[in-house]
Amino acid sequence: MVVRNELSDEQIDRVFQALAAATRRDILRRTIEREQSVSALARDYDMSFAAVQKHVAVLEAAELIVKRAEGRERLVRANPDMIARARALLARYEDLWRARIARLDDLLAEDPDPAAAPGSDSEDR
Repeated sequence: MVVRNELSDEQIDRVFQALAAATRRDILRRTIEREQSVSALARDYDMSFAAVQKHVAVLEAAELIVKRAEGRERLVRANPDMIARARALLARYEDLWRARIARLDDLLAEDPDPAAAPGSDSEDR
């Protein structure tokens, strides 16, 4: 079995779009804790059931949650695989920026402070 860790640009866009809204982040948090019905999720928000369904649909399109039918209810749970893949993507971005900052720190450590150099404007004041 081949496990794909890389996300396509389209998947990355959907994940970041899904996580851009506080309500969707809260729905994701709640479904990480336990599987819940869309009805149970909707009770805790000051919006219509249809609006919560739309938020769930965005999360589902981003593959951050999985929805399944059980009788008349639709149950929602977090998708740990996609969450792990998104987390790995963010870790790569973090590594990239930490490396860039480290290189900048190294350059600044090598370069003498121009204000402390003899003949600089700071000595004439």
